[in-house]
Amino acid sequence: MSVQPHSDTASYVADDPETALKYAIQHVRGDDRVQIVEGVIEALSPTWDHENAADLIREQIGPTLRRLDCRAGSGNLDLPGSSNWYVPDLAVVPRDLVKGARALLPDQTLLVVEVTSDSNGDTDRIVKRRRYAEYRAPLYLLVDRQERTCTLYSEPGDLGYTEVHGPHPFGTPIRLPEPFDLELDTSEF
Repeated sequence: MSVQPHSDTASYVADDPETALKYAIQHVRGDDRVQIVEGVIEALSPTWDHENAADLIREQIGPTLRRLDCRAGSGNLDLPGSSNWYVPDLAVVPRDLVKGARALLPDQTLLVVEVTSDSNGDTDRIVKRRRYAEYRAPLYLLVDRQERTCTLYSEPGDLGYTEVHGPHPFGTPIRLPEPFDLELDTSEF
């Protein structure tokens, strides 16, 4: 069998564009991480200040993660049936789901955290909040660095989250309900 070179005039028609797009971004060469938000590919390049906020949360929930047998990270979240593939700033998931997983679903998380950036604040405030609720992420914590507030969304439904706690100014403790049952110190965000 011979291999034919790809022609400039040849066309590629994917039977399933969603699968093709999600496959392609998982195979980007180099260290770049990308996500898809409503069909638009976004390169991720968080600042140190941005990463600091996610790290402060990770440090505070560390003992609880061990108690719950969970892991926290910024692994891929697939939203099947849509052109969305998210890389949250932090997601908490049961440990038994992470081994060998290329992506998880929002309803497999216990908590999703997004930290806003100047370039994508509205994506986190509006689009991701709606999509996380639609895909049943039980808790969504928005750390809004531009507004200097934190908001916890819970009780996901078809029309969005039905419980909203906040926005609270940085420095106000944020109570994470069961299974976490802890207060986050937001004073250093």
